[in-house]
Parts: sequence; C-alpha cells; structure tokens
Amino acid sequence: MKRIFSGAQPTGNLHLGNYLGAIRNWVTLQQDFSDCVFCVVDQHAITLWQDPKELHRSIRELAAAYIAAGIDPRKSILFNQSAVPGHAQLAWVFNCVARIGWMNRMTQFKDKAGKNRENASVGLYVYPTLMAADILLYKATHVPVGEDQKQHLELTRDIAIKFNNDFGVDLFPVPEPLILGEATRVMSLRDGTKKMSKSDPSDYSRINLADDADAIAQKIRKARTDPDPLPEVVAGLANRPEADNLVTIFAALKGISKAAALADVGGQSFAVFKGMLTDLLVSELAPVSAEWRRLVADPAYIDSVLRDGAERASVLARPILDEVYDTVGFLRP
Repeated sequence: MKRIFSGAQPTGNLHLGNYLGAIRNWVTLQQDFSDCVFCVVDQHAITLWQDPKELHRSIRELAAAYIAAGIDPRKSILFNQSAVPGHAQLAWVFNCVARIGWMNRMTQFKDKAGKNRENASVGLYVYPTLMAADILLYKATHVPVGEDQKQHLELTRDIAIKFNNDFGVDLFPVPEPLILGEATRVMSLRDGTKKMSKSDPSDYSRINLADDADAIAQKIRKARTDPDPLPEVVAGLANRPEADNLVTIFAALKGISKAAALADVGGQSFAVFKGMLTDLLVSELAPVSAEWRRLVADPAYIDSVLRDGAERASVLARPILDEVYDTVGFLRP
C-alpha cells in the first residue's frame, strides 16, 4: 500500500510559492495515488506565537486554498491537525525515541530561532518530532517535500528505523521523499536569493493567492531583474538569481523544464518576458483565486469538510496509535 501525507502551516498570506511548491503538486499526486492525506498543520503554527483570531481564520483559508486548487475532499482526506489527538500523542512517544544530538542538527530551528535561541519555545525545538508523528501516524510511505524540509524527513526516517529496532517490530514504514517539478523553491520577487515568504514586510515580494489580475501585473512589472536579456541556456542563469527565479516560475506554470522555457523565451528582454509571465500567472491563478474567495465566504462548508476529514483521519490513526501503545507497553484499560 502506498499512502501520501503532506501539510502546510496556516499562517496567512497564501502565495505563489505555496501553490507551485506544494499545493498544485498535491493535486497531481491525488490523481496518481488513491490514498492521500492532506493536513492543515495548525499545531506546528503555534511553535511561534499566533493571534488566536487570526489563526482561526487562517485555518479555514488554507483549507479553502487546498480545495480551490483541486484537492477533492471526497477523494482525499483533508483536516486540521489539532482535530486528531493522535498527532500530539505519537509526537510524545517520538520525543522519547529521538536523540538530542539529532535535534541539535536541525537547521530550521537555528534559522527560525535566530540569535534569541534561549527564548524560543520548546515546541519549535521539537517541531521535527511532531512532523514525524504527522507522517507515521498514518504509516505514510511517500511525502512530497520542498528542499527546506528534506532534513526533517530524514529525521522521520531515522525515528521510524530506531523505533522499529528498539522494540523489535516492523511497525513503521520508512517514508520516501517526493520532490516534484521545477518550482520546489520559489524565491522573492524583490530578492532572488531569499525564499518567497508570507512574513516578508513587502507585499511586492510575493504573488498572493488573493491577488487580482491588476495586482499580479503590477508586482511582476516591479519584480527585480538585471539589465541583460534572458539567456538561451540554463547555464546563463548562473549568478542571476532574479532571472533564474522568474524563469523557474514561468517553467513551472507551463509544466516544462527551465531548459525548455529558455528555448521559447531566451534572448527576450525582460519587458517582453514579464508580459508573457503575467499572462500565464493570471490564467493559472484567476480561477483558483475566484474559487478560493467563494469558499472563504462559506465557512460552514469549510468546517464541514474539516470535520468529516478529521473523522476519516481518526479512523486511520486510531488502530496505528493503539499498535504503538501496545508496543511501548502502555496499559489501555
């Protein structure tokens, strides 16, 4: 049996990087795999402080984005993480399996905690064990991940192997990463060396899912470039991060490689290329954005989808958690 698990944090300002780097790929996987579990990872979100009212809204907005992009909640399981207690319960078991040395090597904690590491939450430090629990609670075999999450998936694999070895069982599969498409890492429109981010103070750094055609056109016009025309081969993008980023986005939208994209647009000025890119973005995102806005305006429907998804996820998770508890030696009266 092959099972997909993936999720994203509900922290507002859904953008092109979320869509191309994750959500659109999940829609493709939903067509290729019959067993898919997609999660709004709200427990991960609170590893950094969140305004409760904003988090409440963001959970619904992210679920709406999944559906608007093409995730079918009748075919796949779609729910928010905190609605299934097994995530937190299995995470505690994994906290006792993972080693401190493993956690100290996690680069994302260092990046997110910054210089004020002593004031970071314990939750942020053990975030990777919760991610491992998210995946292994459903015995997922394949996990679509971006480059920045590969290290956490390696930790998940280590935890699965160590748990099986410690208890002499073959309970957990060792999940495989799926890294798909050209746009696994979409960069800022204002600085091609930085990842496109919800937290960037400049709204011109990203294309938001809620942006209309005029906003998209303006942001692409203002996107940073360099004075040279586009190269005709991929090697010509070296040391040109902004050009590389825009070509990556163009290629991902067309579903082709960067080499194939440059065969079409190589030699063009950025003025011409930006017009082509704007047209592609608007044609791809306009129907998704319209459907997203319609869904956000119907919170009762979103809540019903999440409630049904949590019930279906619990049916999968409960016997696996029972198996873990029996293996560890917990008494279940």
